[in-house]
Amino acid sequence: MKALFVHDHKFPHRDGVYYHSYGFDDEFFNRYLLVFNELEIVGRDAEISLEESKNIPRVNNNIKFLNVKSFGQLRLLKVREAIDKKIASSDYVIIRLPSILGLYALRSTKKLNKPFLVEVVGSAWDSLWNQSTSKKVVAPIMSILCKKAISDAPYVVYVTEQYLQKVYPTNGQSISCSNVTLPNISDSINKRLEKIKSKNLKEKLVVGTCATLNIYKGQQDVIKAISDLKSQGYNIEYQLVGGGDQNSLKSIANSYGVADSVKFLGKLNHNDVFLWLDEIDIYIQSSLTEGLPRAVIEAMSRGCPIVGSNAGGIPELIDDEFVFKKGNVDSFCTVFKNFTPDLMVEQAIKNHNNSKGYLKSELYNRRTKFLKKFVEESANLKRGN
Repeated sequence: MKALFVHDHKFPHRDGVYYHSYGFDDEFFNRYLLVFNELEIVGRDAEISLEESKNIPRVNNNIKFLNVKSFGQLRLLKVREAIDKKIASSDYVIIRLPSILGLYALRSTKKLNKPFLVEVVGSAWDSLWNQSTSKKVVAPIMSILCKKAISDAPYVVYVTEQYLQKVYPTNGQSISCSNVTLPNISDSINKRLEKIKSKNLKEKLVVGTCATLNIYKGQQDVIKAISDLKSQGYNIEYQLVGGGDQNSLKSIANSYGVADSVKFLGKLNHNDVFLWLDEIDIYIQSSLTEGLPRAVIEAMSRGCPIVGSNAGGIPELIDDEFVFKKGNVDSFCTVFKNFTPDLMVEQAIKNHNNSKGYLKSELYNRRTKFLKKFVEESANLKRGN
């Protein structure tokens, strides 16, 4: 029983060997291999250097990939035929949206009458509208196509509890199941509470964001806000974890006079991210677009007080008092100044407790049950026909 997974994610590889990437590790692949005997992937190509490959785990050799270098390659008949061939040889198709490859595969999947399930992980409009002018042009088209696809899908998995369900309702069967899971919950909450109680908020506060350095993650707004907060007497160091081009954010930090307060830590491996979270005072998720951010849930599990924008599913994770209007520096400053030592303790405990809802065991059971239902009902329908 073979499943095909389709999404625009860039899967790193070198010399024909594929490697893990953020959110696409053994946990990701295994959630499907619990139900299907074989798994194949259609995605995008990301060739990495020899040096990079030395520090990243390999993907199971039994998982096969068909990746395209760019969306423009979909204009090539041989590329479309190769994708269609993958769909034709699969028993079930899992399409993650929003994605251009996903929308193409959906059309072919329907034509070939293959059973399919859609995973909804974000808003097409938000993810495109907050980028370049050319992508703003595409945003309404992608949004309409995704709404239609999800509305008509017989089986849908949403990563949020409410947000994406409102934006992209479906007439099919659906569940809410985060694609972010925690293998366990750290017992570091006591260490966190001691850290907060010993903290003088008039001393240096270390805040941080773990995300790709990209305009739609909103780090530029935090940098601008730090300039305002420093003028009001706050002593803040902003640490950024994640890959991407640092030049734009460094330029903003320089122009706002806070270059000395902004530290770029680059990519960290997963275990080091958790160690880093234990060291910061407040976690910030300033995104302009989101589904349900992994970094926030991981920060919750370490008992971090959290400030987040009102993008996507972020408000589902933290208290309203600590949610600011995305892209609005004044709103961020107002929310940030709500913190007192007592509220930081309260939020640390609450966030830590709420993170238990994302334990791997609980979410795996929910997703596996739904996937098996999808397989069994699709097989029954096929036999009935």
